[in-house]
Amino acid sequence: METLTLSLLLLSLHGAAAVTHSLKYFYTSSSGLPNFPKFVTVGLVDELEISHYDSNTRREEPKQDWMSSVTDEDPQYWKRNTEISLGSQQVHINNIEVVKQRFNQTGGVHIFQEMYGCEWDDETNEVKGFRQLGFDGEDFLSLDFLSGTWIAPRPQAVITKHKWDHDEVMKARYNHYFTEYCPEYLKKYLKYGSSSLMRTELPLVSLLQKTPSSPVCCHATGFYPERAALFWRKDGEELHEDVDHGEILPNHDGTFQMSVDLKVSSVPAGDWGRYECVFQLAGVETDNVTRLDAAVIRTNGEKPFDMTFIFIIIAAVAVLALIIGFAVGFMSYRKKKDKGQGNVMTPLNPSPPVTSEAGSDSSSAESVNASTQLM
Repeated sequence: METLTLSLLLLSLHGAAAVTHSLKYFYTSSSGLPNFPKFVTVGLVDELEISHYDSNTRREEPKQDWMSSVTDEDPQYWKRNTEISLGSQQVHINNIEVVKQRFNQTGGVHIFQEMYGCEWDDETNEVKGFRQLGFDGEDFLSLDFLSGTWIAPRPQAVITKHKWDHDEVMKARYNHYFTEYCPEYLKKYLKYGSSSLMRTELPLVSLLQKTPSSPVCCHATGFYPERAALFWRKDGEELHEDVDHGEILPNHDGTFQMSVDLKVSSVPAGDWGRYECVFQLAGVETDNVTRLDAAVIRTNGEKPFDMTFIFIIIAAVAVLALIIGFAVGFMSYRKKKDKGQGNVMTPLNPSPPVTSEAGSDSSSAESVNASTQLM
Protein backbone atom coordinates (compact mmCIF):
# COMPACT_ATOMS: atom_id res chain seq x y z
CA MET A 1 0.00 0.00 0.00
CA GLU A 2 2.81 2.43 0.89
CA THR A 3 4.56 1.63 -2.39
CA LEU A 4 1.39 2.26 -4.38
CA THR A 5 0.73 5.55 -2.59
CA LEU A 6 4.27 6.80 -3.22
CA SER A 7 4.12 5.74 -6.86
CA LEU A 8 0.86 7.62 -7.40
CA LEU A 9 2.37 10.68 -5.75
CA LEU A 10 5.40 10.59 -8.04
CA LEU A 11 3.21 10.31 -11.12
CA SER A 12 1.30 13.46 -10.16
CA LEU A 13 4.21 15.69 -9.18
CA HIS A 14 5.47 16.79 -12.58
CA GLY A 15 2.18 17.52 -14.27
CA ALA A 16 0.13 20.68 -14.10
CA ALA A 17 -2.42 18.71 -12.10
CA ALA A 18 -4.90 20.21 -9.70
CA VAL A 19 -3.65 21.35 -6.34
CA THR A 20 -5.45 20.87 -3.06
CA HIS A 21 -5.03 23.95 -0.87
CA SER A 22 -5.69 24.04 2.85
CA LEU A 23 -6.56 26.51 5.58
CA LYS A 24 -5.88 25.19 9.09
CA TYR A 25 -6.12 26.61 12.57
CA PHE A 26 -4.52 25.12 15.63
CA TYR A 27 -5.35 26.01 19.24
CA THR A 28 -3.30 24.86 22.18
CA SER A 29 -3.96 25.44 25.86
CA SER A 30 -1.56 24.16 28.47
CA SER A 31 -1.20 23.80 32.20
CA GLY A 32 1.91 23.11 34.23
CA LEU A 33 4.32 24.70 31.72
CA PRO A 34 5.83 27.73 33.50
CA ASN A 35 7.74 29.17 30.50
CA PHE A 36 5.12 28.53 27.84
CA PRO A 37 2.00 30.62 27.02
CA LYS A 38 -1.19 29.15 28.45
CA PHE A 39 -2.93 29.65 25.13
CA VAL A 40 -1.54 29.78 21.58
CA THR A 41 -3.23 30.01 18.19
CA VAL A 42 -1.66 29.60 14.75
CA GLY A 43 -3.25 29.86 11.31
CA LEU A 44 -1.73 28.09 8.30
CA VAL A 45 -2.37 28.31 4.57
CA ASP A 46 -0.81 25.43 2.65
CA GLU A 47 1.26 24.72 5.81
CA LEU A 48 2.66 28.30 5.84
CA GLU A 49 2.02 30.19 9.07
CA ILE A 50 -0.12 33.28 8.40
CA SER A 51 -1.32 34.41 11.84
CA HIS A 52 -0.42 34.05 15.49
CA TYR A 53 -1.87 34.84 18.90
CA ASP A 54 -0.73 33.88 22.38
CA SER A 55 -1.71 34.70 25.93
CA ASN A 56 1.53 36.62 26.50
CA THR A 57 1.26 39.11 23.64
CA ARG A 58 -2.58 39.14 23.70
CA ARG A 59 -2.59 40.22 20.06
CA GLU A 60 -3.63 38.52 16.82
CA GLU A 61 -0.80 39.30 14.43
CA PRO A 62 0.08 38.56 10.77
CA LYS A 63 3.05 36.27 10.21
CA GLN A 64 3.40 37.06 6.50
CA ASP A 65 3.79 40.55 5.06
CA TRP A 66 1.07 39.89 2.52
CA MET A 67 -1.45 39.04 5.27
CA SER A 68 -1.54 42.75 6.08
CA SER A 69 -3.46 43.14 2.80
CA VAL A 70 -6.54 41.77 4.52
CA THR A 71 -7.01 45.19 6.15
CA ASP A 72 -7.51 46.75 2.71
CA GLU A 73 -10.84 44.95 2.48
CA ASP A 74 -11.50 44.72 6.21
CA PRO A 75 -9.80 47.50 8.26
CA GLN A 76 -10.99 46.02 11.58
CA TYR A 77 -9.80 42.49 10.81
CA TRP A 78 -6.88 42.28 13.26
CA LYS A 79 -8.58 44.25 16.02
CA ARG A 80 -11.70 42.13 15.80
CA ASN A 81 -9.81 38.86 15.73
CA THR A 82 -7.71 39.94 18.69
CA GLU A 83 -10.93 40.47 20.65
CA ILE A 84 -12.20 37.08 19.51
CA SER A 85 -8.96 35.44 20.56
CA LEU A 86 -9.07 37.08 23.97
CA GLY A 87 -12.48 35.57 24.55
CA SER A 88 -11.43 32.25 23.09
CA GLN A 89 -8.45 32.16 25.41
CA GLN A 90 -10.73 32.08 28.43
CA VAL A 91 -12.87 29.35 26.93
CA HIS A 92 -9.95 27.16 25.96
CA ILE A 93 -8.25 27.53 29.33
CA ASN A 94 -11.56 26.49 30.87
CA ASN A 95 -11.71 23.55 28.47
CA ILE A 96 -8.44 22.08 29.63
CA GLU A 97 -9.62 22.16 33.23
CA VAL A 98 -12.84 20.39 32.27
CA VAL A 99 -10.98 17.69 30.36
CA LYS A 100 -8.52 17.25 33.23
CA GLN A 101 -11.49 16.58 35.50
CA ARG A 102 -12.78 14.02 33.04
CA PHE A 103 -9.49 12.16 33.31
CA ASN A 104 -9.18 12.71 37.07
CA GLN A 105 -6.01 14.75 36.55
CA THR A 106 -5.02 17.55 38.91
CA GLY A 107 -1.31 18.38 38.72
CA GLY A 108 1.42 17.86 36.15
CA VAL A 109 1.81 19.07 32.58
CA HIS A 110 -1.23 18.82 30.32
CA ILE A 111 -2.01 19.94 26.77
CA PHE A 112 -5.44 20.38 25.17
CA GLN A 113 -5.34 20.88 21.40
CA GLU A 114 -7.68 21.52 18.52
CA MET A 115 -7.18 21.57 14.76
CA TYR A 116 -9.83 22.53 12.24
CA GLY A 117 -10.13 23.97 8.77
CA CYS A 118 -10.83 23.03 5.20
CA GLU A 119 -9.24 21.76 1.99
CA TRP A 120 -10.15 23.02 -1.47
CA ASP A 121 -9.35 21.38 -4.81
CA ASP A 122 -8.70 24.17 -7.30
CA GLU A 123 -9.74 22.01 -10.25
CA THR A 124 -12.83 20.14 -9.05
CA ASN A 125 -13.82 22.84 -6.55
CA GLU A 126 -14.38 20.05 -4.04
CA VAL A 127 -14.29 21.15 -0.40
CA LYS A 128 -13.61 19.04 2.67
CA GLY A 129 -13.78 20.21 6.28
CA PHE A 130 -12.06 18.74 9.31
CA ARG A 131 -11.99 19.26 13.05
CA GLN A 132 -10.05 17.30 15.67
CA LEU A 133 -9.47 17.67 19.40
CA GLY A 134 -6.73 16.04 21.45
CA PHE A 135 -5.62 15.79 25.05
CA ASP A 136 -2.05 15.05 26.10
CA GLY A 137 -1.07 13.90 22.62
CA GLU A 138 -3.97 11.48 22.10
CA ASP A 139 -7.18 11.86 20.10
CA PHE A 140 -10.15 13.11 22.09
CA LEU A 141 -12.80 13.92 19.46
CA SER A 142 -12.91 14.18 15.68
CA LEU A 143 -15.59 15.21 13.23
CA ASP A 144 -16.70 12.90 10.43
CA PHE A 145 -17.25 15.52 7.77
CA LEU A 146 -19.48 13.43 5.49
CA SER A 147 -21.90 12.23 8.16
CA GLY A 148 -21.66 15.27 10.41
CA THR A 149 -21.20 13.06 13.46
CA TRP A 150 -18.44 12.98 16.03
CA ILE A 151 -16.03 10.15 16.75
CA ALA A 152 -15.06 9.63 20.38
CA PRO A 153 -12.11 7.22 20.71
CA ARG A 154 -12.00 7.66 24.48
CA PRO A 155 -14.84 7.12 27.00
CA GLN A 156 -14.22 10.52 28.57
CA ALA A 157 -15.33 12.16 25.30
CA VAL A 158 -18.54 10.21 24.80
CA ILE A 159 -20.70 12.70 26.70
CA THR A 160 -19.53 15.46 24.37
CA LYS A 161 -20.11 13.31 21.30
CA HIS A 162 -23.72 12.59 22.24
CA LYS A 163 -24.49 16.25 22.90
CA TRP A 164 -22.84 17.53 19.72
CA ASP A 165 -24.35 14.79 17.57
CA HIS A 166 -27.84 15.97 18.56
CA ASP A 167 -27.24 19.70 18.19
CA GLU A 168 -28.85 20.51 14.84
CA VAL A 169 -28.05 24.23 15.09
CA MET A 170 -24.37 23.48 15.55
CA LYS A 171 -24.42 21.05 12.61
CA ALA A 172 -25.94 23.68 10.33
CA ARG A 173 -23.38 26.27 11.31
CA TYR A 174 -20.50 23.85 10.91
CA ASN A 175 -21.75 22.94 7.48
CA HIS A 176 -21.88 26.62 6.55
CA TYR A 177 -18.40 27.23 7.91
CA PHE A 178 -16.72 24.26 6.25
CA THR A 179 -18.44 24.49 2.86
CA GLU A 180 -18.72 28.26 2.39
CA TYR A 181 -16.98 30.47 4.92
CA CYS A 182 -13.67 28.63 5.28
CA PRO A 183 -13.15 28.10 1.51
CA GLU A 184 -14.03 31.76 0.90
CA TYR A 185 -11.26 32.94 3.21
CA LEU A 186 -8.83 30.33 1.92
CA LYS A 187 -9.27 31.70 -1.60
CA LYS A 188 -8.78 35.26 -0.31
CA TYR A 189 -5.54 34.32 1.43
CA LEU A 190 -4.32 32.53 -1.68
CA LYS A 191 -4.99 35.71 -3.64
CA TYR A 192 -3.18 37.90 -1.11
CA GLY A 193 -0.17 35.60 -0.95
CA SER A 194 -0.09 34.36 -4.54
CA SER A 195 3.47 35.57 -5.16
CA SER A 196 4.65 33.65 -2.10
CA LEU A 197 2.32 30.65 -2.00
CA MET A 198 2.58 29.93 -5.72
CA ARG A 199 6.37 30.22 -5.87
CA THR A 200 8.81 27.39 -6.53
CA GLU A 201 12.08 26.98 -4.66
CA LEU A 202 14.53 24.15 -5.28
CA PRO A 203 16.35 22.53 -2.36
CA LEU A 204 19.90 22.01 -1.28
CA VAL A 205 20.41 18.24 -1.32
CA SER A 206 23.14 16.67 0.82
CA LEU A 207 24.28 13.16 1.69
CA LEU A 208 24.95 12.71 5.42
CA GLN A 209 26.34 9.81 7.42
CA LYS A 210 27.16 9.65 11.13
CA THR A 211 29.54 6.68 10.95
CA PRO A 212 30.76 4.40 8.14
CA SER A 213 28.27 1.73 9.26
CA SER A 214 25.32 4.13 9.57
CA PRO A 215 22.66 4.57 6.87
CA VAL A 216 23.32 7.33 4.36
CA CYS A 217 20.80 10.11 4.81
CA CYS A 218 19.73 12.02 1.71
CA HIS A 219 18.58 15.36 3.08
CA ALA A 220 16.77 18.01 1.01
CA THR A 221 16.08 21.40 2.56
CA GLY A 222 14.82 24.80 1.43
CA PHE A 223 12.23 23.60 -1.08
CA TYR A 224 8.75 24.99 -1.73
CA PRO A 225 5.94 24.02 -2.12
CA GLU A 226 5.48 21.11 0.22
CA ARG A 227 4.34 18.79 -2.59
CA ALA A 228 7.57 16.91 -3.16
CA ALA A 229 9.03 13.41 -3.21
CA LEU A 230 12.44 12.13 -2.16
CA PHE A 231 13.54 8.56 -2.75
CA TRP A 232 16.47 6.26 -3.51
CA ARG A 233 16.77 4.25 -6.69
CA LYS A 234 19.18 1.62 -8.02
CA ASP A 235 19.90 1.22 -11.72
CA GLY A 236 17.03 3.59 -12.41
CA GLU A 237 14.48 1.62 -10.36
CA GLU A 238 12.98 3.04 -7.17
CA LEU A 239 13.99 1.17 -4.01
CA HIS A 240 11.39 0.09 -1.46
CA GLU A 241 13.60 -2.08 0.74
CA ASP A 242 16.41 -0.90 3.03
CA VAL A 243 15.08 2.66 2.92
CA ASP A 244 13.44 4.77 5.61
CA HIS A 245 11.37 7.80 4.63
CA GLY A 246 11.22 10.77 6.99
CA GLU A 247 8.42 13.28 7.32
CA ILE A 248 8.29 16.65 5.58
CA LEU A 249 9.15 19.30 8.17
CA PRO A 250 8.84 23.11 8.03
CA ASN A 251 11.84 25.43 8.10
CA HIS A 252 11.79 28.78 9.90
CA ASP A 253 11.66 30.68 6.58
CA GLY A 254 8.52 28.97 5.31
CA THR A 255 10.30 26.39 3.15
CA PHE A 256 10.42 22.66 3.90
CA GLN A 257 12.89 19.86 4.44
CA MET A 258 12.74 16.08 4.23
CA SER A 259 15.07 13.10 4.26
CA VAL A 260 15.28 9.46 3.28
CA ASP A 261 17.82 6.97 4.64
CA LEU A 262 19.50 4.15 2.73
CA LYS A 263 21.04 1.20 4.52
CA VAL A 264 24.44 0.77 2.87
CA SER A 265 26.06 -1.73 5.26
CA SER A 266 25.33 -4.58 2.85
CA VAL A 267 26.10 -2.64 -0.35
CA PRO A 268 29.53 -3.49 -1.85
CA ALA A 269 31.69 -0.41 -2.36
CA GLY A 270 31.89 -1.17 -6.06
CA ASP A 271 28.09 -0.95 -6.38
CA TRP A 272 27.68 2.48 -4.82
CA GLY A 273 27.63 4.16 -8.22
CA ARG A 274 24.43 2.28 -9.08
CA TYR A 275 22.52 4.14 -6.36
CA GLU A 276 21.20 7.67 -6.49
CA CYS A 277 18.90 9.91 -4.46
CA VAL A 278 16.13 11.59 -6.44
CA PHE A 279 14.21 14.72 -5.44
CA GLN A 280 11.05 15.70 -7.34
CA LEU A 281 9.05 18.90 -6.86
CA ALA A 282 5.53 19.55 -8.07
CA GLY A 283 5.50 21.55 -11.30
CA VAL A 284 9.24 21.13 -11.94
CA GLU A 285 10.08 18.93 -14.89
CA THR A 286 13.73 18.16 -14.04
CA ASP A 287 14.64 15.79 -11.22
CA ASN A 288 17.41 16.64 -8.78
CA VAL A 289 19.62 13.54 -8.78
CA THR A 290 22.50 12.94 -6.36
CA ARG A 291 24.63 9.86 -6.94
CA LEU A 292 25.78 7.82 -3.95
CA ASP A 293 29.45 8.74 -3.73
CA ALA A 294 31.69 8.48 -0.67
CA ALA A 295 33.50 11.62 -1.79
CA VAL A 296 30.43 13.83 -1.37
CA ILE A 297 29.09 12.33 1.86
CA ARG A 298 29.43 14.52 4.93
CA THR A 299 30.46 12.41 7.89
CA ASN A 300 31.38 12.99 11.50
CA GLY A 301 34.87 11.68 10.81
CA GLU A 302 35.62 13.95 7.87
CA LYS A 303 33.79 17.10 8.93
CA PRO A 304 32.98 16.89 12.61
CA PHE A 305 31.99 20.51 13.07
CA ASP A 306 29.89 20.75 9.92
CA MET A 307 28.21 17.44 10.57
CA THR A 308 27.38 18.22 14.15
CA PHE A 309 25.99 21.57 13.13
CA ILE A 310 23.86 20.01 10.42
CA PHE A 311 22.33 17.43 12.74
CA ILE A 312 21.72 20.08 15.38
CA ILE A 313 19.81 22.10 12.80
CA ILE A 314 17.78 19.06 11.77
CA ALA A 315 16.94 18.29 15.38
CA ALA A 316 16.11 21.92 16.14
CA VAL A 317 13.77 22.17 13.17
CA ALA A 318 12.09 18.93 14.21
CA VAL A 319 11.54 20.34 17.69
CA LEU A 320 10.24 23.59 16.20
CA ALA A 321 7.80 21.65 14.02
CA LEU A 322 6.67 19.71 17.08
CA ILE A 323 6.10 22.93 19.04
CA ILE A 324 4.17 24.50 16.17
CA GLY A 325 2.03 21.40 15.81
CA PHE A 326 1.84 21.11 19.61
CA ALA A 327 0.99 24.72 20.26
CA VAL A 328 -0.91 25.93 17.28
CA GLY A 329 -4.02 27.51 16.64
CA PHE A 330 -7.55 28.87 17.03
CA MET A 331 -9.73 31.89 16.92
CA SER A 332 -13.04 32.16 18.61
CA TYR A 333 -14.33 30.77 21.78
CA ARG A 334 -16.84 31.42 24.47
CA LYS A 335 -17.42 29.86 27.73
CA LYS A 336 -20.34 28.02 29.24
CA LYS A 337 -20.92 25.51 31.99
CA ASP A 338 -23.06 22.46 31.83
CA LYS A 339 -24.74 21.45 35.06
CA GLY A 340 -22.67 18.90 36.88
CA GLN A 341 -20.23 18.39 34.01
CA GLY A 342 -18.67 21.62 32.83
CA ASN A 343 -18.32 22.52 29.19
CA VAL A 344 -15.70 21.92 26.57
CA MET A 345 -16.31 24.67 24.06
CA THR A 346 -14.47 24.64 20.81
CA PRO A 347 -14.26 27.36 18.16
CA LEU A 348 -13.41 27.87 14.54
CA ASN A 349 -11.49 30.54 12.64
CA PRO A 350 -11.48 33.05 10.96
CA SER A 351 -14.66 33.93 12.84
CA PRO A 352 -15.81 30.44 13.71
CA PRO A 353 -18.59 28.94 15.76
CA VAL A 354 -18.15 28.66 19.49
CA THR A 355 -20.01 25.75 21.00
CA SER A 356 -20.14 24.42 24.48
CA GLU A 357 -19.60 20.81 25.25
CA ALA A 358 -23.29 20.60 25.96
CA GLY A 359 -23.82 21.51 22.36
CA SER A 360 -25.45 24.83 23.24
CA ASP A 361 -24.76 27.68 20.89
CA SER A 362 -23.17 30.53 22.78
CA SER A 363 -22.59 32.77 19.80
CA SER A 364 -24.77 35.58 18.59
CA ALA A 365 -26.75 35.61 15.38
CA GLU A 366 -23.99 37.59 13.69
CA SER A 367 -21.57 34.73 14.34
CA VAL A 368 -22.40 33.23 10.98
CA ASN A 369 -21.24 36.37 9.19
CA ALA A 370 -17.89 36.31 7.41
CA SER A 371 -16.60 39.10 9.63
CA THR A 372 -17.42 37.45 12.95
CA GLN A 373 -17.07 34.08 14.59
CA LEU A 374 -19.08 31.21 13.14
CA MET A 375 -19.76 29.34 16.33
